[in-house]
Amino acid sequence: MPGVFSPVADERLGLLTALAQQRYVLGLTAFGLSDDQARATPSVSELSVGGLIRHLDRVERHWMDIVLQRQAPFDPTTDWSENFRFGPGDSLKAVLDQYEETCAATDAVIDGIADLDQAVPVPRDSPWFPKDVDAWSVRWVLLHLITETARHAGHADIIRESIDGATGFSIMAAAEDWPASPWITPWTLAD
Repeated sequence: MPGVFSPVADERLGLLTALAQQRYVLGLTAFGLSDDQARATPSVSELSVGGLIRHLDRVERHWMDIVLQRQAPFDPTTDWSENFRFGPGDSLKAVLDQYEETCAATDAVIDGIADLDQAVPVPRDSPWFPKDVDAWSVRWVLLHLITETARHAGHADIIRESIDGATGFSIMAAAEDWPASPWITPWTLAD
Protein backbone atom coordinates (compact mmCIF):
# COMPACT_ATOMS: atom_id res chain seq x y z
CA MET A 1 0.00 0.00 0.00
CA PRO A 2 1.54 3.33 -0.94
CA GLY A 3 1.89 6.34 1.33
CA VAL A 4 -1.56 7.59 0.38
CA PHE A 5 -4.61 5.58 -0.57
CA SER A 6 -6.30 5.57 -3.97
CA PRO A 7 -9.40 7.64 -4.75
CA VAL A 8 -12.56 6.08 -3.37
CA ALA A 9 -15.99 5.77 -4.92
CA ASP A 10 -18.20 5.99 -1.85
CA GLU A 11 -18.29 6.75 1.84
CA ARG A 12 -18.08 3.16 3.11
CA LEU A 13 -15.08 2.38 0.94
CA GLY A 14 -13.51 5.70 1.95
CA LEU A 15 -13.86 4.99 5.67
CA LEU A 16 -12.59 1.41 5.39
CA THR A 17 -9.71 2.49 3.13
CA ALA A 18 -8.68 5.27 5.52
CA LEU A 19 -8.78 2.79 8.42
CA ALA A 20 -6.75 0.26 6.41
CA GLN A 21 -4.15 2.92 5.65
CA GLN A 22 -3.74 3.78 9.33
CA ARG A 23 -3.51 0.11 10.25
CA TYR A 24 -0.85 -0.33 7.57
CA VAL A 25 1.35 2.53 8.78
CA LEU A 26 1.00 1.23 12.34
CA GLY A 27 2.17 -2.20 11.19
CA LEU A 28 5.11 -0.62 9.38
CA THR A 29 6.45 0.67 12.68
CA ALA A 30 7.12 -2.98 13.59
CA PHE A 31 8.83 -3.83 10.29
CA GLY A 32 12.20 -5.43 10.96
CA LEU A 33 11.95 -5.21 14.75
CA SER A 34 12.89 -8.04 17.06
CA ASP A 35 10.58 -9.00 19.91
CA ASP A 36 12.92 -7.16 22.31
CA GLN A 37 12.81 -4.01 20.17
CA ALA A 38 9.01 -4.23 19.91
CA ARG A 39 8.94 -4.34 23.72
CA ALA A 40 11.30 -1.35 24.14
CA THR A 41 9.99 1.76 25.90
CA PRO A 42 12.57 4.41 24.92
CA SER A 43 10.53 7.40 26.09
CA VAL A 44 9.27 8.47 29.50
CA SER A 45 6.00 6.62 28.84
CA GLU A 46 5.44 2.88 29.10
CA LEU A 47 4.42 2.68 25.42
CA SER A 48 6.08 0.21 23.08
CA VAL A 49 5.46 -0.62 19.42
CA GLY A 50 4.25 -4.12 20.35
CA GLY A 51 2.05 -2.77 23.13
CA LEU A 52 0.43 -0.20 20.86
CA ILE A 53 -0.40 -2.87 18.28
CA ARG A 54 -1.84 -5.08 21.04
CA HIS A 55 -3.91 -2.13 22.32
CA LEU A 56 -5.35 -1.33 18.89
CA ASP A 57 -6.20 -4.98 18.37
CA ARG A 58 -8.22 -4.90 21.57
CA VAL A 59 -9.77 -1.53 20.70
CA GLU A 60 -11.11 -2.83 17.38
CA ARG A 61 -12.48 -6.01 18.97
CA HIS A 62 -14.12 -3.97 21.73
CA TRP A 63 -15.76 -1.57 19.28
CA MET A 64 -17.09 -4.38 17.12
CA ASP A 65 -18.54 -5.95 20.29
CA ILE A 66 -20.28 -2.63 20.96
CA VAL A 67 -21.55 -2.39 17.36
CA LEU A 68 -22.89 -5.95 17.59
CA GLN A 69 -24.19 -5.30 21.13
CA ARG A 70 -22.28 -8.22 22.62
CA GLN A 71 -19.93 -6.33 24.93
CA ALA A 72 -19.24 -7.51 28.44
CA PRO A 73 -20.21 -5.19 31.30
CA PHE A 74 -17.65 -2.62 32.35
CA ASP A 75 -15.35 -3.91 35.07
CA PRO A 76 -14.03 -0.98 37.16
CA THR A 77 -11.20 -3.15 38.51
CA THR A 78 -9.72 -3.69 35.03
CA ASP A 79 -6.11 -2.59 34.65
CA TRP A 80 -6.47 -0.66 31.39
CA SER A 81 -2.71 -0.16 31.12
CA GLU A 82 -2.48 -3.92 30.57
CA ASN A 83 -3.92 -3.31 27.08
CA PHE A 84 -0.67 -1.53 26.22
CA ARG A 85 1.77 -4.13 27.61
CA PHE A 86 3.98 -6.26 25.41
CA GLY A 87 5.57 -8.57 27.93
CA PRO A 88 8.67 -10.76 27.97
CA GLY A 89 6.77 -13.80 26.70
CA ASP A 90 5.01 -11.97 23.87
CA SER A 91 5.84 -12.48 20.22
CA LEU A 92 5.62 -9.62 17.73
CA LYS A 93 4.57 -12.04 15.01
CA ALA A 94 1.73 -13.39 17.17
CA VAL A 95 0.50 -9.88 18.02
CA LEU A 96 0.65 -8.81 14.36
CA ASP A 97 -1.16 -11.97 13.26
CA GLN A 98 -3.89 -11.41 15.87
CA TYR A 99 -4.27 -7.77 14.79
CA GLU A 100 -4.59 -8.85 11.15
CA GLU A 101 -7.34 -11.32 12.11
CA THR A 102 -9.13 -8.65 14.14
CA CYS A 103 -8.93 -6.15 11.27
CA ALA A 104 -10.41 -8.72 8.87
CA ALA A 105 -13.20 -9.43 11.37
CA THR A 106 -13.92 -5.69 11.69
CA ASP A 107 -14.10 -5.33 7.92
CA ALA A 108 -16.48 -8.31 7.73
CA VAL A 109 -18.73 -6.81 10.41
CA ILE A 110 -18.86 -3.48 8.57
CA ASP A 111 -19.47 -5.22 5.23
CA GLY A 112 -22.47 -6.92 6.83
CA ILE A 113 -24.08 -3.67 7.93
CA ALA A 114 -26.38 -2.24 5.30
CA ASP A 115 -26.60 1.31 6.64
CA LEU A 116 -23.75 3.26 8.26
CA ASP A 117 -26.44 5.25 10.08
CA GLN A 118 -27.31 2.11 12.08
CA ALA A 119 -27.52 3.05 15.75
CA VAL A 120 -24.79 1.87 18.09
CA PRO A 121 -26.03 2.28 21.68
CA VAL A 122 -23.67 4.14 23.98
CA PRO A 123 -22.66 1.81 26.81
CA ARG A 124 -23.92 3.15 30.11
CA ASP A 125 -21.41 1.37 32.33
CA SER A 126 -18.22 3.10 31.14
CA PRO A 127 -17.45 6.39 32.86
CA TRP A 128 -15.80 8.01 29.82
CA PHE A 129 -18.81 7.71 27.51
CA PRO A 130 -21.20 10.68 27.35
CA LYS A 131 -24.36 10.46 29.41
CA ASP A 132 -26.30 12.82 27.13
CA VAL A 133 -25.95 10.70 23.95
CA ASP A 134 -28.08 7.58 23.50
CA ALA A 135 -26.42 6.20 20.38
CA TRP A 136 -23.68 6.75 17.85
CA SER A 137 -23.77 5.48 14.30
CA VAL A 138 -21.56 2.83 12.71
CA ARG A 139 -20.09 5.74 10.73
CA TRP A 140 -19.10 7.43 14.02
CA VAL A 141 -17.46 4.19 15.22
CA LEU A 142 -15.41 3.96 12.01
CA LEU A 143 -14.32 7.59 12.33
CA HIS A 144 -13.37 6.92 15.95
CA LEU A 145 -11.32 3.85 14.96
CA ILE A 146 -9.52 5.88 12.27
CA THR A 147 -8.71 8.59 14.82
CA GLU A 148 -7.60 6.15 17.51
CA THR A 149 -5.44 4.17 15.08
CA ALA A 150 -3.84 7.31 13.64
CA ARG A 151 -3.10 8.68 17.10
CA HIS A 152 -1.35 5.52 18.19
CA ALA A 153 0.41 5.04 14.84
CA GLY A 154 1.97 8.45 15.52
CA HIS A 155 3.06 7.29 18.96
CA ALA A 156 4.56 4.16 17.39
CA ASP A 157 6.41 6.28 14.79
CA ILE A 158 8.14 8.23 17.54
CA ILE A 159 8.98 5.09 19.50
CA ARG A 160 10.35 3.39 16.38
CA GLU A 161 12.53 6.35 15.49
CA SER A 162 13.84 6.35 19.06
CA ILE A 163 14.75 2.65 18.78
CA ASP A 164 16.81 2.70 15.59
CA GLY A 165 16.34 6.02 13.80
CA ALA A 166 13.99 4.57 11.19
CA THR A 167 11.23 6.86 9.95
CA GLY A 168 7.90 6.09 8.31
CA PHE A 169 8.80 6.58 4.68
CA SER A 170 12.20 4.89 4.96
CA ILE A 171 10.48 1.86 6.51
CA MET A 172 7.74 1.94 3.86
CA ALA A 173 10.41 2.11 1.16
CA ALA A 174 12.09 -0.98 2.61
CA ALA A 175 8.82 -2.89 3.15
CA GLU A 176 7.62 -2.15 -0.39
CA ASP A 177 11.07 -2.58 -1.96
CA TRP A 178 11.30 0.93 -3.39
CA PRO A 179 14.56 1.81 -5.12
CA ALA A 180 16.80 4.34 -3.42
CA SER A 181 16.32 7.85 -4.72
CA PRO A 182 17.78 11.28 -4.02
CA TRP A 183 14.98 11.97 -1.53
CA ILE A 184 14.59 8.58 0.23
CA THR A 185 16.85 5.76 1.25
CA PRO A 186 15.04 2.58 2.22
CA TRP A 187 15.66 1.46 5.81
CA THR A 188 18.08 -1.44 6.24
CA LEU A 189 18.74 -3.61 9.23
CA ALA A 190 21.86 -2.38 11.03
CA ASP A 191 24.54 -4.97 11.60
